[in-house]
Amino acid sequence: MRLFEDKNYPIIISCAKELSRWTEIEVVDMGYHPIETTENTVVIRGDVRDVMKLNLHLRTAHRVLVPLLRATCRNVRDLYNLAYSIDWENIIDVDGYFSVSSVVHNFTVRDTRLPNLYIKDAIADRMRDRFGRRPDSGVRNDGSAVFAFWDRNEVIIYIDTSGEPLSKRGYRKIPGSAPMQETLAAACIMAMKWDRKTPFLSPMCGSGTPAIEAALMAMNRAPGLMKGHFAFQSVLGYTRLIPGEKAPNVAPRQYGGATPEQIWKELVLEAKENEKTSNLPRIIATDISPEAVENAYSNAMNAGVQDLIEFKACDFAETPIPDVETGCIFFNPEYAIRLGTYEELAPVYERIGEFMAEKCKGWTGALITGNPDLARCVNLYYKTRIPFFNGPIDCRLFLYLGCERKS
Repeated sequence: MRLFEDKNYPIIISCAKELSRWTEIEVVDMGYHPIETTENTVVIRGDVRDVMKLNLHLRTAHRVLVPLLRATCRNVRDLYNLAYSIDWENIIDVDGYFSVSSVVHNFTVRDTRLPNLYIKDAIADRMRDRFGRRPDSGVRNDGSAVFAFWDRNEVIIYIDTSGEPLSKRGYRKIPGSAPMQETLAAACIMAMKWDRKTPFLSPMCGSGTPAIEAALMAMNRAPGLMKGHFAFQSVLGYTRLIPGEKAPNVAPRQYGGATPEQIWKELVLEAKENEKTSNLPRIIATDISPEAVENAYSNAMNAGVQDLIEFKACDFAETPIPDVETGCIFFNPEYAIRLGTYEELAPVYERIGEFMAEKCKGWTGALITGNPDLARCVNLYYKTRIPFFNGPIDCRLFLYLGCERKS
C-alpha cells in the first residue's frame, strides 16, 4: 500500500458512538458519497487529497483510517504474524517514529496494551530484517500511526492518517470539571440546525467548548488548522513527487506533478481563504463561576476566537438575550451522575425551562442530559430527543422549537 500514490482506496472515518449520522452529513456536504455507514464509521473511497481534506475539515469525526489488512485473528501470535506480513518498508520511514493504538474485543486478551506491543514488535522486526535497523516507537503522536480494530476473531490493521484524534483540537488547555468533547459539541450544534447567522447562546458554558465550536463554525474555520501535526505527514513519501498531481498556488514549476507536502499546503491555503471575517453572529457564553468564564476565555484565545464570543460571569438566567426574533440557546447542565444530585438539580432544570419560555420564545432551545427524570422538570414541549453519548454516559439532546411551555 502506498498512501500517496494509490487511487480510489477505501477510507474509513471513525467517530464516537451515535455520531456517525452527523459525520455522514459532513461528508455529504463535502461532496462525497458514502458507501457504508455504521454505528461508529462512515466509509468512502478516495485518495491522498481526500484523506487530507477529511482530516482538515471534519468536526465530528475521530480518525481517518486507511485499511492495510483484514483477516482472521485468534490470538496475539496470529496478530504478530499478520502485522509482520504488511509491507511497512513502503509506509514507515526506517529512521522515523511510529505509534500504535487499538480497540480490542477478544476474549484471549486481558491486557489491552498487549496487542499494541505485538504490532510494534512485528513492525520493528520486519524493518530490522529488511534494513538491519528499525524506527523508534512509543506513545507520542508526532510520527506515523498505526491503528488496529480487533473484534472477536477478526482484525483490521490501518494506517491512521490522523494520529492524535481529531476530537482533540488543541485549544482546550483547561478542560474544567465535566468537559464536553469538541466533536459532541459540534454534533449538538449541527442537530440544532443553527444557521450560523442568528445569535448562539451558551449559558452554563463551563470550559467554553460549545461556544468555541459555534464560533469556529460561524467563521468557517477548518478545525484541522489548529493541529500541529497529522500522522500522514510522517508517512513515507510525503515529500516525493506524485506524477499528475497539482498544487499550483504553492508548488514551484515542476513538470508533471506535486508532492503530498505541497498538496497539503494548497489545501490549508484554500481553507484559510474561505474563512469569514465579517457579518458574524453574536455568540454569548456565561457561567455562574468566574473561574469557569476565565478558563473558557483562555480556551477561546487558544482557538483564536476570543473576539467573537461575549463572556460574562453570571447566573444563567441573567444571560443577555439579543433583541431578535430567533436564535439558538444551548444548555449542558449537570446530570446528577458525576456532579450534583436529583434533589439539587431538579429546581435548576425547572428554572432553565422557565427562562427559555420567558426570554427565548420563538428561539430554538436545546438541552443535553443523561438524566431523563431531570429532563421532565424543564416542562417545555420538545420536538425530538436525539441520542448522544457524553463519554460513557447515555444522553439525549432535547430540542425545543419555539421554547413553548407545557400547559
